[in-house]
Amino acid sequence: MADERTEEATPKRREDERKKGNIARSQDMTAALTVCAGVGLLFVLSSSILEKLKNLLYYTCTHLKPDDIEVNDIIAVFAPYAKITGEILLPFMLGLMVVTAIIMRIQVGPLFATEKIKPKIDKLTPSSMVNGLKRILNPFEPKNMMEIGKSVLKMGIVGYCGFAAVNGRKDELLGLLGVDIPTAFAVLASILTQMIINICVAMLIIGFIDKKYQDYEYNKSIKMTKQEIKDEWKNMEGDPVIKSKIKSAQMQFMRQKMMSAVPNADVVVANPTHFSVALKYDKDIAPAPVVVAKGVDYMAFKIREIAKANGVPIVENKPLARSLYKLVQVDQVIPAELYVAVAEILAYVYGKDGPPKMRINNPNAAPRR
Repeated sequence: MADERTEEATPKRREDERKKGNIARSQDMTAALTVCAGVGLLFVLSSSILEKLKNLLYYTCTHLKPDDIEVNDIIAVFAPYAKITGEILLPFMLGLMVVTAIIMRIQVGPLFATEKIKPKIDKLTPSSMVNGLKRILNPFEPKNMMEIGKSVLKMGIVGYCGFAAVNGRKDELLGLLGVDIPTAFAVLASILTQMIINICVAMLIIGFIDKKYQDYEYNKSIKMTKQEIKDEWKNMEGDPVIKSKIKSAQMQFMRQKMMSAVPNADVVVANPTHFSVALKYDKDIAPAPVVVAKGVDYMAFKIREIAKANGVPIVENKPLARSLYKLVQVDQVIPAELYVAVAEILAYVYGKDGPPKMRINNPNAAPRR
């Protein structure tokens, strides 16, 4: 059917949708990359964090004396803890914010859609708000069921990957009984690291699949009908009817301009059956004659008619008339290869006492308009 959206969206349609804020976005990919970035930041900042925690533990064990603490000193007691906590969290949170912004920029690109922040009055009516809540809270809504199913599946996959890391090394966990604390901490750190890596890999795979799915759904949602593509081309290129009218008006203006220039021409070179070309030579304006009007068939006849009415000489030269018509546009200087032929015609028209002869010694140096 004509109304079926079977055509891929054009670049203009994609740009228009982007301006509205309608883009393909994968929350799972963003979440996966953010978690991986957070783990990476923790690894980079781990030595600094451990050092600060060690200092805090040392302060706790050496400075706190419960018998000396009074109610009014509570703020002073907790101030070092707040300071150390800020020193630990602030670099991590700032780094994570920067990385998240970079991730969003890479995935979405430069985008500022004012359409998204405009208030939509129709959605603020009581009926619209009630219908929206029903859709959100209704677990049997197809879209909600799909999202719930996806969430359960993702949690199951991620949970299994974490469990597999621990279950695969359960013998090592059981062997920790009775070992010294540094060894136990080393084994636990190794298992925890493997579990985190497994979870990050699983999240990245899920995010990649979800990104492809979101791209597919987005491309499907912005598909166009054949009529929409035709209308878009009309808007971009202009309505053919209007373009035809503009072209017709331009041609009419050009005809009028040419016809008004014929009475002032020096000569009309004609092929009696088809072509007519009117030439004007003024050495103060151009180094060679200029074509001020030309035409074929009906227009050729009109040029000759106006020339006769205004006493403009008409010279019959079939090859020259054809060459001038094909090679030279209106208001252009004739090409150098036609200088001699045109000069002979002008000399014939004006005789010995005519206008100054054209400079034809170096015709290739003559500039064109």
